[in-house]
Amino acid sequence: MNEVAHRSVLLGDTLELLGVVEGGLYVDGTLGWGGHAAEVQRRGGRVLGVDRDPHALAAAAQRLGPDAELHHACFSRIPELLAGRLCNGVLLDLGVSSPQLDQPGRGFSFRAEGPLDMRMDPTQGESAADWLNRVGEAELVDVLFRYGEERHARRVARKILAHRELATLRSTRELAELVADCVPADGRIHPATRVFQGIRIRINDEVGELERALAALPACLAPGGRLVVISFHSLEDRPVKQAFRALCGEDSPRDLYGRPVVAPEYRLVERRARKGGDDPNPRARSARLRAVERLG
Repeated sequence: MNEVAHRSVLLGDTLELLGVVEGGLYVDGTLGWGGHAAEVQRRGGRVLGVDRDPHALAAAAQRLGPDAELHHACFSRIPELLAGRLCNGVLLDLGVSSPQLDQPGRGFSFRAEGPLDMRMDPTQGESAADWLNRVGEAELVDVLFRYGEERHARRVARKILAHRELATLRSTRELAELVADCVPADGRIHPATRVFQGIRIRINDEVGELERALAALPACLAPGGRLVVISFHSLEDRPVKQAFRALCGEDSPRDLYGRPVVAPEYRLVERRARKGGDDPNPRARSARLRAVERLG
């Protein structure tokens, strides 16, 4: 894997918001190739790493060494993996990683020919090809519109179903060409970008996984511990923002002096998300970084 693939998004800002302390326990719930976790180790923190991608986990194990506690699992299982321990920080770097995108065999990208897989854990669940070759029109339209934010969702769905009557859909290039045939180019992104996003989110249950994690992870923090999340589009950032506001009592009833009726257990580390526009990693351009801290 080349150096660009190893470059972690918003590395300096993320470590600053995590506030790593010597000997503290930090959970990287989207371990990837271990870039953020390696920096936590360098600053004296202990790492519990979680990833559903066994290829990423193997690469991170080589990078982090035997001191890191690593688990092949979804990040919603972090409370179970902590087994009652409280941690000083949790990091979630959402979405698909650059190494995953750069491997045609994983099926995440339309830029190279590959099998339509898109599973972050290729050992479990239904591939994108299997799902696309059985899904009904109504469900497909809903997924493309809701998760891909694709305005031409119905047109794309009908194109896919018409192709299915002639042949089984199997490759990334085949799907990208079908979409390009029926979605007008807007000059900024490939016509298949939103379609691939929507299918990937559905195949990996990314929205459900994030909702479950946001509900469970704050209680895993020790006093002063922080939950830090990097998101890349509104479907990820919106629930993070809403969950953090709710934790901090931003929308709870207030007394006559404007104070929350029930004192919140958490606080926003910063009121606005940090953005990735200045990060040298091209993948960071759309990144949003938010953090919440447990009070103690």
